[in-house]
Amino acid sequence: MGSIATNNTSALRGRLSLGVITALLATYIIWGTTYLAIRFVVADVPPFLMAGTRFLIAGAVMFVFLVARGHRLPDLGQWRSAAIVALFMLGGGMGLVAVAENLGVSSSLAAALIATVPLWSAVFARWFGRRISRRDWVGILIGFGGVALLNLEGDLRANPLAAGLLFISPMFWSLGSQLSNRLDMPEGEMGTAAEMLTGGLILTLASLVSGERLPDLAAIPSSAWLAWLYLISFGSLLGFSAYMYLLRNVRPALATSYAYVNPLVALAAGAWLASEQVSWVGLLGIGVVLGAVAFIALGRSEPASQPAE
Repeated sequence: MGSIATNNTSALRGRLSLGVITALLATYIIWGTTYLAIRFVVADVPPFLMAGTRFLIAGAVMFVFLVARGHRLPDLGQWRSAAIVALFMLGGGMGLVAVAENLGVSSSLAAALIATVPLWSAVFARWFGRRISRRDWVGILIGFGGVALLNLEGDLRANPLAAGLLFISPMFWSLGSQLSNRLDMPEGEMGTAAEMLTGGLILTLASLVSGERLPDLAAIPSSAWLAWLYLISFGSLLGFSAYMYLLRNVRPALATSYAYVNPLVALAAGAWLASEQVSWVGLLGIGVVLGAVAFIALGRSEPASQPAE
């Protein structure tokens, strides 16, 4: 019996390790390319409408699939918690990124500013009662110095509103991530489905309130349709599910480590597929932000959370 239990434990750890690696690769590579996909779609579709339909469809597909497999439906309190998290992560996080790219900011610069998520996570961790070390404060200051350099980039100087939106967007995303581990959320993948459904409704409502108009569907080019489908399938169903899995199973520093890789992937994708260019000032700003994120993450010694059963 003892040897059987040991073997089962080892197998479980192996599966979890493979799951963590797969989830990390999904957030690293897939999310790094979604910024360019967003740019392709918002060139022809209003930003809130694009984001709302993206998450509504992805959430509905996942919700129906999970219900068919017998997953327990969330109660009213859990739906409320999912809506609160979605308001910050999807409404304030992803919605504002779409608006900023609609205003003309390149996908690589958008990804670079979203890389400040771990800096904001450190700030909100202090808000929720966890002590921030001197090293973390130094990293936060360096990181926001990199943000200041990025704002000297031409795209952001020409779009002060977009620059402001991209500055606060990761703040909302980080706050939502912190709340997802503190509120009574639906269990497992059902929590992800509930967040995408409620987030999609919030973004669609924002589209109606802001006066966005439904575009002529026949006039939308095939590239925008393909990018929209990519955002639904890979960016939402796969990428967002992978991130929520990481939040439940690994320490926050590892879950947010996509911030190191996404700007580099976005930079390469933007240059290759959209001829985007970033000046040396922008590249320097990206380097400073990523260096600050690494400085904070490498200095943490917090234990990993226990894997979910």
